Amino acid sequence: MSNPFTKVPTQAERDAGARVMDSCAVKAGFSGVAGYGIGAVFGLVLSGIEFSSPVDTSATTKQQIKTVFRDMGKKSLSSAKNFAIMAAIYSGSECMIESYRARNDIYNSVAAGCVTGGTLAMRTGPRGMAAGCAGFAAFSAAIDWYMHKDN
Repeated sequence: MSNPFTKVPTQAERDAGARVMDSCAVKAGFSGVAGYGIGAVFGLVLSGIEFSSPVDTSATTKQQIKTVFRDMGKKSLSSAKNFAIMAAIYSGSECMIESYRARNDIYNSVAAGCVTGGTLAMRTGPRGMAAGCAGFAAFSAAIDWYMHKDN
């Protein structure tokens, strides 16, 4: 039996892999997973800096450490979920917009930012959705401009 890791893929296998990776659902899924990981690290770092939790001086050191770690874990998990949702919505909407427009330019990023901001602010009503749309669209435009300014 030959080693499957040394086998060179056929053209049909390469094409099938490319079709899977070009799927907007797969891109959104991968972005969500990456966003979850980045959000977890980000939340962990920021929760270590935050001093909003009062220290219970009557508790033992072991109990205080457990409380701090539990709080850090909760904040890290919350941040991870938020980043995952945001990354999945943005990546999925940008892929769908790019597929529909058949162009790769800054307008895809701006529109995806608007969709993401509006979707995340859905519970705040129309004004909040408009502000979220404008904010995310502006941020997406700035990032896209910065990333492609040399081209």
